[in-house]
Amino acid sequence: MQSVATFAALLAVAVLLVPVFKRAGLGTVLGYLAAGVLIGPSGFSVVHDPENLLHTAELGVVLLLFVIGLELQPSRLWALRKPVFGLGGLQFFGVGALLVGGAWLLGFDWPVAILIGLTLALSSTAFVLPTLAERHEMHSRYGRETFAILLFQDLMVIPLLALLPLLGAARAEGEVSPLVGLGFLAVVVLIGRPVLDTIFRHVTRINSREMFTAAALATALGLALLLQAGGLSMSLGAFVAGVLLSNSDFRHELEAAIAPFQGLLMGFFFIAVGMTINLGMIVEHPLNVLGLTLALILVKGGGMYGLRRLARGSRQVSRMQALALAQCGEFAFVLFGVAQANRLLDAETVAQLNLSVALSMAVAPLLFILADRLNAREAAATAVVEPEPDELPDAPNPVVMAGFGRVGQIVGRILLARNVPFTALDIDHEEVQTIKRFGIQAYYGNAAHLDVLHAARVGEAKVFVLAIDNIETSLRTAELVRKHFPHVTLIARARNRFHAYRLMDLGVELMMRETFRSSLDMARMVFEVLGKAPDKAQQIVDRFAEHDAELLRREQALYHDEHQLIQTAREASEELVLILEQELGDTRPSSAAPTDS
Repeated sequence: MQSVATFAALLAVAVLLVPVFKRAGLGTVLGYLAAGVLIGPSGFSVVHDPENLLHTAELGVVLLLFVIGLELQPSRLWALRKPVFGLGGLQFFGVGALLVGGAWLLGFDWPVAILIGLTLALSSTAFVLPTLAERHEMHSRYGRETFAILLFQDLMVIPLLALLPLLGAARAEGEVSPLVGLGFLAVVVLIGRPVLDTIFRHVTRINSREMFTAAALATALGLALLLQAGGLSMSLGAFVAGVLLSNSDFRHELEAAIAPFQGLLMGFFFIAVGMTINLGMIVEHPLNVLGLTLALILVKGGGMYGLRRLARGSRQVSRMQALALAQCGEFAFVLFGVAQANRLLDAETVAQLNLSVALSMAVAPLLFILADRLNAREAAATAVVEPEPDELPDAPNPVVMAGFGRVGQIVGRILLARNVPFTALDIDHEEVQTIKRFGIQAYYGNAAHLDVLHAARVGEAKVFVLAIDNIETSLRTAELVRKHFPHVTLIARARNRFHAYRLMDLGVELMMRETFRSSLDMARMVFEVLGKAPDKAQQIVDRFAEHDAELLRREQALYHDEHQLIQTAREASEELVLILEQELGDTRPSSAAPTDS
């Protein structure tokens, strides 16, 4: 019952605190850490053994690395080799050297100083990657480079664990040499992919989501335990399992199956870290603990900034990476625990180091907020003044066009060929100036602003052509036109099917998906090359277009429900097959090339 009560307390405090911290802009991780402090030994002592919970919650880190491995295809890893081994090595060994020197100055022997310095050089993969994903920055330049640095750090955990015996720590009785683990790793890499592929193909035949989830967890945890039994880390095993499956057909299903467990356990991991924060030690040794935490953040952040600038990084990218990696990582708890077990570090030193590591992780969300403030201030100081909107013509035109890029220009050229006057608006000032040099009168202005629409005399036009490329701007403009100029016929360009659904939600009836007609023409050409008569090929694509228009109207009512949308699409596909067979009087050919005409 005690374990059930503990589990309930963890869920309750997370549900109460995490949304508050996220809404306050402090991030979910700081909320989990605060929840851990609240119910841990330094708070209300709801949980008395945070170490046991921490060991269990480390499975969240293991599953996180499994998901990272799934997303890191070997081809992508090869493409990232320069930032992984270049920037990753620069950060780890450069910042590590500074921390090793600091540990030596504090009185530690060189072997122990090397262990402490390199361990503290690690940053928190479990904090940084979810934070980057939450901020939608994984695909930014600094996000990609930060991911590469963290990947190199995770790889360095293995040699650090192997380094402990060389630093004077006697291996515990019965402990396996890391060389055995390297042998296991070589075997897994050689035969793992075909074996795992066979297993998952067998599981998918059962058609059971529960069995697929069980197989995914068994794969991640099984390889993690295998490499741990060989003297390596569980995290490396899970990462290798993910990489082996990254090119399989099951990658996306695996991510979906693992995600709920990984997210929940990651939350428990940070709660457990919060429980290890001994507030009493802060009171007893405030200068030691807070001074060490501040020094860690300054040395890691300042060192990373300087090294990245030396590597020709821009000021903003260098600053973002420095602040993102200034905290210490979750593997420090593991490495310091092993060092204590092997009598390299005493219990009090490990407690102070763990506390400073935990405090640095607690401060990490605030460093991201600091980065945002610095970026905003820099952007405000260097902001480019946008040009004023062009003065629009006094006389109304029957057509107003918003967006004069690759779609709008073709429509405009056809209108000009028939002497139909129009007013064209575009938000790209340079593009407008270029168009004017060709003798076409276009105007700079944002059609998503009501005052610009009024200035363009939309209310006196007959047709409003919405050809804006950006989906969100297109939707805002459509909403304004429908609300303030309902008598004007709106013809819209849709980037894709989901853009079309959202335009239909706003009441837009006349629209064209930008690649739809060209795709139909290509399909007609394919049938003609395969031997279909031109009239029959045209009949096929015409019937498809008619059926797809009807399907679009049906799907618009349920596109928010992905499961129902997929089911409807499958049913419609079979329906279209039957319609074409009935109307054309033939069936799908069994060979690649049709024999009839």
